[in-house]
Amino acid sequence: MSLPAACIVGVGETAYARRGALVGEDEVSLAATAIRRAAEDAGLPLSEIDGLASYGNEMRGETAYGAAQLQRQLGLHELRHASYVWTAGGGGACAAVAHAADAVKSGRARQVAVVRALRQTADARYGRFNPERPFFNSTAPFGAFAPAPLFALQAQRYLHETGALESHLGEVAVACRQHAARNPRALLRERALTLADHAASPYVAEPLRRADCCLESDGATAVIVTSRERARDLAQPLVSIAAAQQSGAGGYGPGPLGGHGGSAALYARGGQHLLAQRLFAEAGAAPQDVQVAQFYDAFTSLVLLALEDFGFCERGGAGAFAAAGELRWPHGRLPVNTAGGHLAEAYVHGMNLIVEAVRQVRGHSTAQLADVRLALVASAASLMPTSALLLARE
Repeated sequence: MSLPAACIVGVGETAYARRGALVGEDEVSLAATAIRRAAEDAGLPLSEIDGLASYGNEMRGETAYGAAQLQRQLGLHELRHASYVWTAGGGGACAAVAHAADAVKSGRARQVAVVRALRQTADARYGRFNPERPFFNSTAPFGAFAPAPLFALQAQRYLHETGALESHLGEVAVACRQHAARNPRALLRERALTLADHAASPYVAEPLRRADCCLESDGATAVIVTSRERARDLAQPLVSIAAAQQSGAGGYGPGPLGGHGGSAALYARGGQHLLAQRLFAEAGAAPQDVQVAQFYDAFTSLVLLALEDFGFCERGGAGAFAAAGELRWPHGRLPVNTAGGHLAEAYVHGMNLIVEAVRQVRGHSTAQLADVRLALVASAASLMPTSALLLARE
């Protein structure tokens, strides 16, 4: 496998907290803290950062001028690259890293910080009807105006088409909670979960129970991308970006968040199959070469969809794969979300999944696998466009 010229050299996080708990912080200050910690982790002077990348679909108020504000807060001498991936929510995490890698490989920037921050106030997130989101117009009259009921419709269809069970969704939740128990940063590290607990958890929107839904949390996460040449002089083991792709499958549309108007053939799939093919082709690798995966787990159902789209299971086989214990550290075929993921560590729109993949390749995870040579990170299934990364050990 030929390795490219861009590496991730630093990772940084703020403390994670329940939604609304980080009083006195805004998203820009949280992002600045995460970037500073990523630079410290890399052994890189802040003055060398000359690029910023992020993603999402808010761009409201305090974040609308985030690059300029971050440059000022961090004291960056010059900002040679600033990009923002155009996507819904967490579909753009890996694409933002791809932007950073492209900037480094082209010479447009030397060190690019990729960052995502969330500080969720009572009126800035989901859970109530927002007339400014017109794609809810066809679903809100039926009570579907937030992600859980919207994705529950897709999950129910997936169970119907494949014969998967609600207990298979529970297997994903249990695996993430077990991994979080080892992670001192995880918000649910002291909240054990069994399959019986999952089955007793109340429905939010059938078939999704409370334990199938991600946390709503505040915090920020960052990584720093630079060239292999510069990385060799820094503090951490090299983690190469072996492949980085962004894709939106034709006919999928905006998926469950967009009124459920896409292709019926793709509706109960994650829409990442074409992305997966291009990602593995770029790296010269195959699914069997991956030792650990970090899948966007806003809901447990999305992990099952991603397992199939990325070729780890045949269509309809992800539930049995999960039930066989293959998602669990340390003995599963493909341990997933080994820091707890969005279900149990924190919800930072996919950036904390990238950080955990870096730690696995370095050998620094709290649920470390032996001899990780290739780690997969997949941003949100069922949101278009979405993105993915393969990270490799040099």
